[in-house]
Amino acid sequence: MEINGPCEALSAVERPQPEPGPGDVLVRVHACAVCRTDLHVVDGDLPDPKPHVVPGHEVVGTVEALGSGVTELSEGTRVGVPWLGWTCGECRYCLEGQENLCPEARFTGYTLDGGYGEYLVADARYCFPIPEFYSDAEAAPLLCAGLIGYRCLRMAGEGRRLGLYGFGAAAHILIQVALWQGREIYGFVRPGDKAAKDFARSLGAVWAGDSDELPPEELDAAILFAPVGDLVPLALRAIRPGGTVVCGGIHMSDIPGFPYDILWREKKIVSVANLTRRDAEEFLELAPKVPVRTTVQTYPLDDANRALSDLREGRLQGAAVLVP
Repeated sequence: MEINGPCEALSAVERPQPEPGPGDVLVRVHACAVCRTDLHVVDGDLPDPKPHVVPGHEVVGTVEALGSGVTELSEGTRVGVPWLGWTCGECRYCLEGQENLCPEARFTGYTLDGGYGEYLVADARYCFPIPEFYSDAEAAPLLCAGLIGYRCLRMAGEGRRLGLYGFGAAAHILIQVALWQGREIYGFVRPGDKAAKDFARSLGAVWAGDSDELPPEELDAAILFAPVGDLVPLALRAIRPGGTVVCGGIHMSDIPGFPYDILWREKKIVSVANLTRRDAEEFLELAPKVPVRTTVQTYPLDDANRALSDLREGRLQGAAVLVP
């Protein structure tokens, strides 16, 4: 399923089976979760995608062939392929453990063909063995909703009271990790979305309310998964002095002006960009210990447009997963 242009429906096409180059592996796709970032690519919010790119960056599949020089993986290994698909390994960011900020980085399903297909070629360095605990469809959302959520949690600090704005795929995974760590979770959803509030409470949130409400307690930190800039001032009002607002999306609408008073007293706003291999290794080791359980709704591959529409319109609880 490939992109033709901004805001156009994906098209089903047949291509020759790709061949892995040096350092690459050929992966037969078993499942690929549908991420909000896919919507940003499809809708043209992210500039300069690869022409006719195949979206999808929460990929679970089996290694079918090895490119030259690949020694860390073998044929038949089940792997996950995430958003960060290649880095140069030579810039200051790569050398200082911040490969997620590499200026030459390439991204699965955006500047590299992704998992909305039967096969993809991926850099072996950015393929990660999947715990046996999970089925293919259950594991797919871990590759972005899980990984980015985990990085957001690390950026939020050790505070006990944590607010999650937007209760979709990422939040439904992250709440399980946070509760396992002994935190209290406050869920914020679209005003009037009772189903989402009920979903948050069913997963253990101590409170769930509209995104424009203040919680009953001051928060130590808030994580914004909804790509809505208007939420930043609201979250700043909800956190305590010294607290942190973490913006977890790769794209967000403009943040409106707000009075300095709601930022003062050492409150912080930070963003999360991409992920690192360390994030993937740590989270995929942690997930079965919690254990993280994913709620998924599967779609056949040629139904990708319906899955994207369901995500856009808020008709999902958990994550949509395409199954070739």
